[in-house]
Amino acid sequence: MKKIYLLVIFIGLVCVSFTTGIQAQVSTPQEQEKKTIQNIEGLRVFQSSATRDILYVTSDLGLTKTVTIYTVLGKKVFFKVLIGTELDISNLNRGIYVIKVKEADKFSTKKLIIN
Repeated sequence: MKKIYLLVIFIGLVCVSFTTGIQAQVSTPQEQEKKTIQNIEGLRVFQSSATRDILYVTSDLGLTKTVTIYTVLGKKVFFKVLIGTELDISNLNRGIYVIKVKEADKFSTKKLIIN
């Protein structure tokens, strides 16, 4: 019986010694390049002075944008693909939010305060 235990332990040690090890978060240069934050040039996010329910999102390129709004705790509360510049935020409560805008392959984040 002791020989079987010793054999199992020996086989286990041999198997562990020949493994290359576990590498967490191995990334290629292409993946690291994607992780670098590239800000959107000329991004402007502002509310209309006449009505507080409209948010304008503009940039120098003027391409289609993906807009995601999060609470300060990180919960996603709003998502929309924006073709124009006007964004209806009437369903959001007063508070502080984080707005993430994606245009082409660039991302930008800004703080959004709704009064």
